Amino acid sequence: MPITATFSAPRHMLIAPGAVRQLPEVLAKFGLSRPLIVSDPVMVATGLIAHALDPLTAAGLHPDVFADTVSDPTDTVVEAGVAAMARAPYDCLIGFGGGSPIDTAKAMAILAAGGGKMRDYKAPAQADRGAVPIIAIPTTAGTGSECTRFTVITDTERDEKMLIAGLGALPLAAIVDYELTYTVPPRTTADTGIDSLTHALEAYVSKRANPFSDAFALSAMGLIGQHLRAAYAEPRNAAAREGMMLGATQAGLAFSNASVALVHGMSRPIGAHFHVPHGLSNAMLLPAVTAYSLQGAPARYAEAARRIGFAAPTDPDAIAGAKLLAGLGALNTELAVPTPAAFGIADTAWHDKMALMAEQALGSGSPANNPRVPDSAAIVALYRAVWTGAPVNL
Repeated sequence: MPITATFSAPRHMLIAPGAVRQLPEVLAKFGLSRPLIVSDPVMVATGLIAHALDPLTAAGLHPDVFADTVSDPTDTVVEAGVAAMARAPYDCLIGFGGGSPIDTAKAMAILAAGGGKMRDYKAPAQADRGAVPIIAIPTTAGTGSECTRFTVITDTERDEKMLIAGLGALPLAAIVDYELTYTVPPRTTADTGIDSLTHALEAYVSKRANPFSDAFALSAMGLIGQHLRAAYAEPRNAAAREGMMLGATQAGLAFSNASVALVHGMSRPIGAHFHVPHGLSNAMLLPAVTAYSLQGAPARYAEAARRIGFAAPTDPDAIAGAKLLAGLGALNTELAVPTPAAFGIADTAWHDKMALMAEQALGSGSPANNPRVPDSAAIVALYRAVWTGAPVNL
């Protein structure tokens, strides 16, 4: 049967230690010279923003900085960023930081091109236009936003995390430099690492998977399975940081072209309502959602277990699948992933929001990509199981 697939990626990707120092050359490739750097207060306060600023100023450029992004990008911050874009004739945006600054830069370009409100671009709308190109420079190994055609923005009026998809969100270029991750703290390393593992796993089992996304997803799972624990325990371990950065980028290419599934659909509402970091909410959900989904694609989940290193290459599918569930639970324990209650969410607040979160999860479209597609009642039951820690039996 002929393969029908589409695949999108940045036009240029520079992947190397110290690659950020070549930022001026990357801009010059595309005739760009008036950048606005989109970052966050932490990058400015710690001085890490100098990694982007110094090469540009040394090259005679005069970049400005918009550093008002927040950890869960909001429509109001995006609107403030668009207003900042109007103050000078900028010809590109440089997203520098974790996934939030990069996602904010993407949304700024989309909103500046089309106007209106960010909710106008919420999936299933296609946000294919950007006012200016984006150069993405990640400082964490997790979101893969540097190479995806997605951004996630919170609608502050409706308290909803919106998935926005389209070529307007796809960076023109990405600079992937693992040396920028040396100072990332262990909690963030763990959360972004499980985020990237979730990207790869969900891309591989997604109903929209294709041979191109599969290749990146499988490679990413191998890299992340090999290096995540070491990067968490030994922050200055160069091999581990490099492996995680490469795995995160490959996972980003995989899910950008195969989409994510139920974990992400359920994760976004947790972030919107309870302000749980995105990677952490994925980690809270991943074992339970995988247990629910396993019967929908047993061979694929088994292969994932082998690639991650939870199962032996010779393990039959049933045994490998069981080892995947055990391995994900053990990984959460090793990386000190808290339960929703341990994170500080109140019992009544969680249970009162479950039905609304299920509705928002389904509305995002991501659960429809899952190998086992749930209804609202199944998602509510999964939220309940994640709260209680009870085995999933749905």
